[in-house]
Amino acid sequence: MNHDFLLKLTCGVYLLLASISALATEYNFPNGKQRLIGQDFQHKVVEGDNFQQLAEQYDVGFLALVSANPNTDPFTPTFGSNITIPKAMLLPFIKHQGIVVNLPELRLYYFDSANNKIHVFPVGIGKQGLATPVVTSYISEKRKDPVWRPTKAMRVRYFNEHGKQLAKEVPAGVNNPFGKYALRLGTSEYLLHGSNKKIGIGMRASSGCVRLYDADIKWLYDHVPMQTKVRIVNQPIKMSFEDGSKRLIEIHQPLSEEDEQFTVKSVEQGIRQNKQAQAITPTAAMHRFIGASRQYWQQLLPEIAQPRGLVIRLNNTE
Repeated sequence: MNHDFLLKLTCGVYLLLASISALATEYNFPNGKQRLIGQDFQHKVVEGDNFQQLAEQYDVGFLALVSANPNTDPFTPTFGSNITIPKAMLLPFIKHQGIVVNLPELRLYYFDSANNKIHVFPVGIGKQGLATPVVTSYISEKRKDPVWRPTKAMRVRYFNEHGKQLAKEVPAGVNNPFGKYALRLGTSEYLLHGSNKKIGIGMRASSGCVRLYDADIKWLYDHVPMQTKVRIVNQPIKMSFEDGSKRLIEIHQPLSEEDEQFTVKSVEQGIRQNKQAQAITPTAAMHRFIGASRQYWQQLLPEIAQPRGLVIRLNNTE
C-alpha cells in the first residue's frame, strides 16, 4: 500500500479521534478541592453554521453560545470567524454526588463517583411564573415513551393564548413534548425529560420541568440508577482557588421572577433578553474572594455588566 496514503489515513484517524475527544461531555473528577473541569475551545465557522446547529453538535446550550460570543450573529456567523465553545466550568458549591442541576448556568451534572467521572449536559428550565424549583429529591421512576398529560393550569393557559383546547393526553410520538424518555423526581410532577423541540434546550422555556436533548436524556435513562439523589440549586456565581494561587470565577446571569431573562416565546426574544440582561450585584462572597485588587475588579467589570458564563482567571501584575 502507498506510504503517503497510509500516512494520510493515519493522520485522518488521529484528527477524528481528537475531534471526538474534544466533544466529550465526560470529565474526570478534579484533584483535591479543585473545581475546574474541561476547557473552552474555538470553532472556525464554515458555510451553513449557526448557533442552534453548533449547540447540538457540541452538546451545549443555545444561550450559552450567545453569552460566550456576544458580538456574533447567532443565525449567520461570519465565515472563517472563531466561535468560543464554552466547555470549561467550575463545579457548583455542593457535595459532588448524584445529579445536580444549576439553574442559572442551565447545566446538569451527573457525578459518577464509582467511576470517578462527571457527565455534564445542557438543559432547558422553567420560564417566568413557572420556575423550576430549588429542591432536593431523587429519581423515583423511569419512563420510556412517556405519555404527556398537561395539567389543568396548562390547558387554561393554552386556551387563553391560542383560543382552542389542548388535548388532555398526548401519546408517545413526534408531538409529545416529553420526547422518548423521562425521569421522575420523587413524588412530584417534575421530570427530567427529552423534548420534541430542540430549540428549548439551554433556555428558560419549559413549564417547570428540566428538558434535555434526546441523546442526553437517553444516556441518563440508561446509566443513572433509581433512587439517585437530585439537587436543583441556584448558583449564578462560582469561584475557586486552583493550585493554591489561581483565582477563577464564573458568572452567569441570575434568574429572577421580576424579569424575563431566558423566557422565550421566540428565539429572537430569548437572544434580545439575554443581551439586555442587567448587571449583577457583587456578593459579599465575591468581595472576600476578589479582595481589594483594582486590577481584579477592572478585569471583572465587563463580566459583571454582561455575564458571559466563561471561566475567568484573575490576573494581578501589581
